[in-house]
Amino acid sequence: MEWTNYSFAEPQDEAAFFYGLFLRGHPIQKLREDIDVPAHVLAQWQRLADHDPVYQGTVARILAYRKHVLAIFDSLIFKEIGFPHRLQ
Repeated sequence: MEWTNYSFAEPQDEAAFFYGLFLRGHPIQKLREDIDVPAHVLAQWQRLADHDPVYQGTVARILAYRKHVLAIFDSLIFKEIGFPHRLQ
């Protein structure tokens, strides 16, 4: 598979998947960590992207996608628990 042609699932679908896990009792913070990109992984990706312009674009797409999924997930959680502000 070529990275530049990779198609992501709809962010709403992935957020709904994680929301379903939450409804089944999985801890919110663990799910948020699973959705987000850990700092050590991001650092590794950035090192690789420094040497490959195509990979730079892919990293940017992945990060934007993961952040979008996380934002949708958070909004679903906020509605469920009535939480008035962002999770940290």
